[in-house]
Amino acid sequence: MGTDIERPGRPAERRSRLVVTAGCALALTGVVSACAEESEGPRPEQVSGSVRGDVTTVERADLEAHFADAGLEGTFVLYDADSRVTTVVDPEQAAVRQPPASTFKIPNTLIGLQTGAVADVDEVLPYGGEPQPVAEWEQDMGLRDAFPLSNVPVYQELARRVGHEPMAAWVDRLDYGNREVGGPDEVDRFWLEGPLEVSAQEQTEFLSLLARKELPVDTAHQEAVHEIALVEEAEDYRLYAKSGWGADVEPSPGWWVGWVESGSDVHTFALRVEIEEDADAELREPLARDLLAELEVLPPEAA
Repeated sequence: MGTDIERPGRPAERRSRLVVTAGCALALTGVVSACAEESEGPRPEQVSGSVRGDVTTVERADLEAHFADAGLEGTFVLYDADSRVTTVVDPEQAAVRQPPASTFKIPNTLIGLQTGAVADVDEVLPYGGEPQPVAEWEQDMGLRDAFPLSNVPVYQELARRVGHEPMAAWVDRLDYGNREVGGPDEVDRFWLEGPLEVSAQEQTEFLSLLARKELPVDTAHQEAVHEIALVEEAEDYRLYAKSGWGADVEPSPGWWVGWVESGSDVHTFALRVEIEEDADAELREPLARDLLAELEVLPPEAA
């Protein structure tokens, strides 16, 4: 059976990174217009743009340096819900679907609340009594505590309570990834090892609706997810996030996804990297924070 291993603890020391500043301005028409060369900014050939419907996609090849400095391969997507501009590192990889692992705890929580499988995020669910790869998982707990700990057995119990048919119907209704949940015997693991898969691009689109409480789910349930997903709050921003690690699939995807609220501005993001050794998992959050700071979504001191 698949495990989505999250190892609690402080991130590994962050590696040095190349500091660059964006030199491209986006025209109101949704077309990349000005790519001025700056002494420390990306060169014009490092930035390219395209328009998909009414969404502008800007490729930032210069930001690949952050992945190189961390010794990781992967992709990053940032979506500005107001301007409908998507900033992407490696667009080809951003469209590749892989199992969501524990990032599925976001829709799993929504579905559990909406279907009444759990009364609220504080209702205690059993973990099952079996030994677990993470000691913190070996206790019964509510979703408020299980969510940040990525407690797999508790969320597996939630999925079983939802049931296969309601789960399949809601994953479809939420338009989540490829919408595949497998058969009834896979109801408690389809997000860990497949068949459910989602791309980084799709993660940001789904999260944009959640951040604005526009999903076809009761507003109170979306607010509950906001509450348990909040990881950092400062005077001028709020950061919501969830990690994920598909440890039993190859390549092994490591996720850090979420959104940042700053005033009325909302930016959703999705980082996915290939985890080749356990230490790589500790680099997901610091790498994503560096990219968010580079793109001026988080202040430098939050990186």
